[in-house]
Amino acid sequence: MKLPDFSDLVIFENDDYLVVNKPPFLATLDERVGGAPNMLRLAREQHDDIQAAHRLDRETSGALAFAKNPEAYRHLAMQFENREVKKQYHAVVWGTPQLNDEVVTRNIETTSRGKARLAYKGKAAETHFTTLETYTRHALMLCEPVTGRMHQIRLHLMYLQAPIVGDKDYGGEDFFLSSLKKKFNMKEGQEEQPFIKRFALHALRLQFTGLNGEEISVEAPYPKDFRVLVEVLGQNR
Repeated sequence: MKLPDFSDLVIFENDDYLVVNKPPFLATLDERVGGAPNMLRLAREQHDDIQAAHRLDRETSGALAFAKNPEAYRHLAMQFENREVKKQYHAVVWGTPQLNDEVVTRNIETTSRGKARLAYKGKAAETHFTTLETYTRHALMLCEPVTGRMHQIRLHLMYLQAPIVGDKDYGGEDFFLSSLKKKFNMKEGQEEQPFIKRFALHALRLQFTGLNGEEISVEAPYPKDFRVLVEVLGQNR
């Protein structure tokens, strides 16, 4: 993939913090194997001492915050630790659940293969879910995690039997346009590709307090793949 210009991703910046709209398929930090590009490396090409204040999964798009100095990093890290940062995600899921601030509190533990699972002896995890739109076989969900466990939203949606589209690790199948369009024809010899080539999860909004006590609230627009998926589902209810 062609690497984006980091400055083009910035959606908020002051003297202490910088928030970007992370594109999908870029890790936040170094992954376990190799030296693939990641968001922190791109950020440090322009800001030597910058640190990622949290992380998003490689396939997840959306609002990702960086701290420009150690004091700012500690200030925001404490807010994450004390569960004071407000995080809102949108997800396209399989099924049409009708939820209004449904709270899931299922413990999560990580496994040795870079995945996580629901487990009684795991760490406490809490997510609130609200249905925003329903389509024929899918729904657009607002997901508000209180804690920040690995793969938390994905696991809790699987628990609700509403796995995220494209999230094969946690029960979500790919979505194909042919399932909606009866007259969908492929050219001979071609194989239909999934409509979205990742799991459909976007970090929409991030809200925290700056060093001077000011409230910082940043919203990240949908990337093209997520936006078009929502539009197509809305046009084919």
